[in-house]
Amino acid sequence: MGAVESPPLVTQLLHAWQQGDLQARDQAVEAMYAELLALARSRYGRHGGGTMQPVVLVNESLLRLIASSPDYRDRGHFVAVAMLKMRSVLVDYLRARSTRKRGSEHPEQVTLALVADQTPVDDALAEVLTLHQGLDRLAAVDRRVASVLELSYFAGMNRQEIAVLLDVSVPTVDRDLRFGRAWLNEFMA
Repeated sequence: MGAVESPPLVTQLLHAWQQGDLQARDQAVEAMYAELLALARSRYGRHGGGTMQPVVLVNESLLRLIASSPDYRDRGHFVAVAMLKMRSVLVDYLRARSTRKRGSEHPEQVTLALVADQTPVDDALAEVLTLHQGLDRLAAVDRRVASVLELSYFAGMNRQEIAVLLDVSVPTVDRDLRFGRAWLNEFMA
């Protein structure tokens, strides 16, 4: 039998952060910053022009991560949660932007009618808000399927990583992906 490998540095830092070590938190965030920025650019860069720049998106999502309970299993889990926070930050920003454009000081409920009323310049806004609304509705039908789609699309995780994180088999992830994509396609049609 071989020796058990020690967890990677970031995973060790995340576990120390869970124990209350704020220096470990700072080191983990610093170690992951460049990777998160690259992921934000690749996933959300097309929404950056008139909306939120990837650097701002990463910084805001990290602020939200730091303010929340640090319950991360490993580096992959941290990246997945960070990407979901980025989605949340982007949706909040786009909703606020939509509200400002309409001259309202009170937040509006985003509806399909609101999304459909966008100008061509706001196609990215419409796409993100419609996808967000679809995922919320899918979560009401099947939370795990919605989670699989979020982890795949927003966190960029592969099928194996999703299976490990959700403690299900890869074939279950495959079924959830097929069902979820079909459900979202129907919703967005």
